Amino acid sequence: TIIKKILKRLYIKMKRTAAAAERNKEPILEVLKKYISNTKAYFLEISSGTGQHVAHFAPHFPNLTFQPSEYDKDMLSSIQAWGQECPTQNIKEPLHIDITQHWSKWPKASSSISKNNVDYIYNANMIHISPLTCTEGLFTNSAELLKPDGLLITYGPYGQNGVITPQSNVNFDQGLKMQNPEWGVRDIGLLKGMAEPCGLFLKDIIAMPANNKILIWKKE
Repeated sequence: TIIKKILKRLYIKMKRTAAAAERNKEPILEVLKKYISNTKAYFLEISSGTGQHVAHFAPHFPNLTFQPSEYDKDMLSSIQAWGQECPTQNIKEPLHIDITQHWSKWPKASSSISKNNVDYIYNANMIHISPLTCTEGLFTNSAELLKPDGLLITYGPYGQNGVITPQSNVNFDQGLKMQNPEWGVRDIGLLKGMAEPCGLFLKDIIAMPANNKILIWKKE
């Protein structure tokens, strides 16, 4: 119908594309397939950005419900537009979430976001480009929301044993700190020190293209 065609054009205009998300979505998906089973489950994405990741992942896990979210309200229409195109229709409307707030203060759009009720929480490229309070909020909220043995999956550049490698990541870290002194590539040891008191334990470190890593955290 004409209305459908008009809506489609509007959604195309709203969709934003990040080159990095386009490059890394497939390598990340290949890792997710090893840790996520296609059974009925709830997948919460914190800091969805443009919405490209969730749109790419969801068709491969049709039995999962995907809940994207974002702090930047300007991105919500892009996330929604990507979600509308999902052939499996298992992406919910994005929520405006401030991860520094306790989850009980988040929008009440989903009853699934409740204590010990979320199977997977996914967060890509937020930890290094936000104040440390956001990472604290990610760990404390994930620890409460995840089911026992639930997984928090984070993606991005990380330092290890106090060292950032290679030089391109050192330069990236310096560039981030010049933009905002509260930003920067975080060391895995620092993150473990924040996560473990919450009951989240690092189970796997997976090397990824472009000197990034995926960290698999498990609630125990």
